[in-house]
Amino acid sequence: MSRLTLIDRYLARSIAVPLFGTLILAAMLLVLDKMLRLFDFVVNTGGPVSVVWRMLANLLPEYFSLGIPIGLLMGILLAFRKLALSSELDALRGIGVGFGRLLRVPYMYAAVLMVLNAVIVGYLNPYAHYKYEGLRFDLRSGALGASIKVGEFNHIGKRLTLRIDRSEEHGTRLQGIFVAADDGHGGSVAATAQGGRFLSTDDPRVILFRLHNGKLVQQSPKFASPRTLAFNSYDLPITVPAIDPFRGRGLDYDELYFSELFRLGYRGEAKSREQMLGAQSNFHFRVVEILMMAMLPMLAVALAVPPKRSTSALGIFVGIVLVVAYHKVNQYGRFAGAQGRLDPILAMWVPFTMLVALIGWMYHVIAHKPGGQPIGALEWAAAKLVRRIRSLMPRARPA
Repeated sequence: MSRLTLIDRYLARSIAVPLFGTLILAAMLLVLDKMLRLFDFVVNTGGPVSVVWRMLANLLPEYFSLGIPIGLLMGILLAFRKLALSSELDALRGIGVGFGRLLRVPYMYAAVLMVLNAVIVGYLNPYAHYKYEGLRFDLRSGALGASIKVGEFNHIGKRLTLRIDRSEEHGTRLQGIFVAADDGHGGSVAATAQGGRFLSTDDPRVILFRLHNGKLVQQSPKFASPRTLAFNSYDLPITVPAIDPFRGRGLDYDELYFSELFRLGYRGEAKSREQMLGAQSNFHFRVVEILMMAMLPMLAVALAVPPKRSTSALGIFVGIVLVVAYHKVNQYGRFAGAQGRLDPILAMWVPFTMLVALIGWMYHVIAHKPGGQPIGALEWAAAKLVRRIRSLMPRARPA
């Protein structure tokens, strides 16, 4: 491979800033949107707030797999748009540097990001998705140390109900306590106390609830009448409810690696036709999403160059809409293929072939037709709409 020329290095710098900026911005916007819902979910389940950051970390691979294609498109598009608006693109073409030569650096970026996205989509994201679902399960089951909600009746397991009026010193001191426990053999204990705290024991399945200054009522089939007791200190042993282990990986197709999807779909390891179709649909969905990135440099170039004497940014809008719409079409094809309504291969590869043909035509128009504009009709319609809107706006009168 020949060394990068001055033009290549200039293009590489021009692409890098919007590429990584767009990627980070897209990931952060998705994270912020999810963060609010995760905080609400964690607080409602009574889990520690610190688990939110672990859940968000496991969502990052999915967000990067969505943001990398958008970042690649925007990086190349904005770099070539800058060249076009500053007339540098015309100067380069005037000295014989065509679009094919200028695409060398964009395709270097595309090759690296395709490999990175393949690793994320094929292996990293399935692993992170499983870990994320495991954290959700632990939150619901209380395995992460669910907190006791103040002013509410908290049901711990099937046999213990607890209510507290106030929590102090990060939950180590509880005030205004009501507790009711059932031993499962017809006996029960109900107590009120001014204060209390939880203590650990040698048995990890049992914790000790030490109550101070309260009253206790105990019932049992062995007693003719309930027993009452006023106490200064009373230790109530509480059996920690057993927590079922989280399921094994692979119940969701999003948790399967590339190799596992291929074996289920084409090596006869599927247990049913539905499982085979689901594996095939998800396998082809990931493949076409990765291969689509190879067409993004040509799409970006085709949309980057506005008409002469124009600074229209319509190409940016069209590029984002096209990539997002294609992703949604693929998602629909994956669901339809998994349900047997469409052949998985046709559902994934027909839209891909149509997109390749569309991008190929757009690149041919911009690169090989003098003055060619692949979205010229849209540019004309947008300009006409803008003029129409401006004509309806009130004009400023001279003072």
